[in-house]
Amino acid sequence: MSKKTYLSKLIAAALLTGVITSCSRDFTDRPSEESITVDNYYKTDEQVRTATDALYYKTWFQFNNKFFWAISEVGSGNMYTNSSDVNAMRNFSITAADPELHNGWQSLWANVAQANFLINNLQQRVDPSVSAAVVNNALGEAYFMRATAYFYLVRLWGNVPIITNNLDHVTNPQINTNPVADVYTLINMDYEKAISLLDNKVRGAAYSSNAKVSKGSAKAMLAKVSLYLKNYSKAKQLAEEVINSGEFKLYGGTSMYSLSGKTYDDLFKYPNNNNEESIFALQWKSDANYGSANNCNTQFGIHTANISTSNASYGGVFAPSQDILDLYSTTDLRRNATIMFPGNVYNDIKIKNGSVGFTVPAAEEIGGQGAGAAIKKYCIGVVNGNQTGPVDSWAMMNNNTYIMRYAELLLIHAEAVMNGASSTSDPAALQSYNAVRNRAGLSAVTSFTFEQLFTERRKELAFEGDFWFDLGRIPRSQATAIMSAQNRGNMWTAEHYTPSENDFTLPYPANDVAKNPKLLEAPVPYVF
Repeated sequence: MSKKTYLSKLIAAALLTGVITSCSRDFTDRPSEESITVDNYYKTDEQVRTATDALYYKTWFQFNNKFFWAISEVGSGNMYTNSSDVNAMRNFSITAADPELHNGWQSLWANVAQANFLINNLQQRVDPSVSAAVVNNALGEAYFMRATAYFYLVRLWGNVPIITNNLDHVTNPQINTNPVADVYTLINMDYEKAISLLDNKVRGAAYSSNAKVSKGSAKAMLAKVSLYLKNYSKAKQLAEEVINSGEFKLYGGTSMYSLSGKTYDDLFKYPNNNNEESIFALQWKSDANYGSANNCNTQFGIHTANISTSNASYGGVFAPSQDILDLYSTTDLRRNATIMFPGNVYNDIKIKNGSVGFTVPAAEEIGGQGAGAAIKKYCIGVVNGNQTGPVDSWAMMNNNTYIMRYAELLLIHAEAVMNGASSTSDPAALQSYNAVRNRAGLSAVTSFTFEQLFTERRKELAFEGDFWFDLGRIPRSQATAIMSAQNRGNMWTAEHYTPSENDFTLPYPANDVAKNPKLLEAPVPYVF
């Protein structure tokens, strides 16, 4: 065992914690860890239901804490930071020794390992009295999570090892990578398996019952994968199946897809966790353990001597980039719900040593990163009862992190209908595209180009971790031109950087390469 890589150690740890880290069905009051073992846990329907709970938060923490934002948002030019631990992608200088690179890699493999544990062990260990439907749904969740982890791995690193059974590699932990095409084959297979196993749902007003993924969630994610692979017919088919199911609704707007009385801003308020628009979100649960809750409220927002939206003694590690400040028109309802501009008033956010409600100070007084503005999305302010939920000892909170929303599914549908064309006036594409614009307070259009849809995605999903991956799926010359033109500096000093071809995939972490040199060898085809 002395030759284990970090990855194999992680796999072994996951085998030990695959059951005992799970919490209760509504992510509160975890069962006693001392009373749970692999052999005695799967005795009831409820125990099997809770066996997947940890897959929604614990294993994602180091991914979500800093890495996700440092790569996807700073790297894409949506965010600015000059904090040394997270700013390497601002000028494309990240190296294999970067600690957050390692954290993100570790977190995604933890998801694979935890999902593998359930896929390979649940049916053999479950009590015969447990409902087959409950077992199938839990397995569907595990396949869904493995597919999602691999979807991030392949888009970030390219060739990566395919591991479907943790025990296969414990005694031989030096593992070859497999080609990108093979990784996508596994992702497709896993989402298809999840679709076959997961329950159908309709998202209603009982938000606590919406927390976990469904058949519709898996179809939506597979539609996104299909779009990346330019399989437009499959993306269109799956998106339409989800749309026609009526499972999800846009949170606000007046289209046929909308839930009236809500707004875009409402999507990011704590009481609206697991709302009707949420297709898949990470579920955070503050407890006595580090790594159970969401750090975005501290990482984003404002922290000055006079105004702080953070529960911690610091804040504002990430800020909007100069490039994104002019992205929205002043009539776009997403503008002030995404970015805190000077003079904006937020009546529902409590500040430290102050009351509920504040006015954003002048640009030079915002502090933090010297961006002249702050991030509003995922910033819910100082703890304030039911409006924010609890806060843990590390100032982390329980507001969800969206991985996919219904608005994105509608934009995926619009793009799939375009079928690779440069523009469209197709009524089906327009219906989906205009529904998203309508909710944002913008007028309907009678046609749109791919460039307009691409920009609409950026506006809708800013600070949600998608723009880096969108840039990675368009022609490299176009992505390079977009990024080279961005002002990636602060409000005082403009900075411009041009990525090279190698900057669009990340280096493998150095400590893993040292123990598993095969990561740097040519990929080996996977035998399915």
